[in-house]
Amino acid sequence: MSDQLIVEKQGHIAVITMNNPPANTWTEATLKELAVIVKELNDDMDIFSLVLKSSSEKFFSAGADLNLFADSDRSVARDMARYFGEAFETLSQFRGVSIAAMNGWAMGGGLEVALACDIRIAEEQVQMALPEAKVGLLPCAGGTQNLTMLVGEGWTKKMILCGERVKAAKALEIGLVEEVVAKGECVNRAMEMAEQVAEQSPMAVAACKQLIQSNRTRAWDQGYILERELFVDLFHSEDQKEGVNAFLGKRKAEWKNR
Repeated sequence: MSDQLIVEKQGHIAVITMNNPPANTWTEATLKELAVIVKELNDDMDIFSLVLKSSSEKFFSAGADLNLFADSDRSVARDMARYFGEAFETLSQFRGVSIAAMNGWAMGGGLEVALACDIRIAEEQVQMALPEAKVGLLPCAGGTQNLTMLVGEGWTKKMILCGERVKAAKALEIGLVEEVVAKGECVNRAMEMAEQVAEQSPMAVAACKQLIQSNRTRAWDQGYILERELFVDLFHSEDQKEGVNAFLGKRKAEWKNR
């Protein structure tokens, strides 16, 4: 792995640090690497959650390097769109809970990677935008879809069609982020939340996440059926028995993720 994406494991938490100064722009290499990292974390059954953070004080991520598109090469555009899509869709499908710790500007693909996470925590000074239309482009890494699911059509159109930049307080108000914290506190809060995840059954969390995200592709009535099926499926796991008996025995559950 490169030093532009640094992976550290702290107990049941994986921390991925974007480390491509000055603005943590995404490249073909880092997008491919992100997909590999998340797939490997999915295979590590000791990892229950993932925190994505930045090494920069000013930027969470500024998205794509526009120099890639200066020559209007459609083959480059096609390839980069695929790399962005595959990387961020893989992140969205991470088995556990992914948390974006946003300490700086999140622009274009830098906001889209946060949108691919389950939860977004922003520091009070953070600003967010999807400004691609200002340079003749569009968000191609899930931005038009994921933002609409979070904040609705109106605010999505304001941000993408009108190029409106959103500050952290407004982002919280419209549901773009789940929490706003003081400057310098987003990673601490993200780690606290990741520790909360570790108290839950990882198998139950994975099933719940699958159900919550299923309405992106299924009708509601199908979701109700799947919900009941996955509930019964949990009874094949050791963790289901452990969770119930730990509660009844007034002790802390020891999850084995199987």
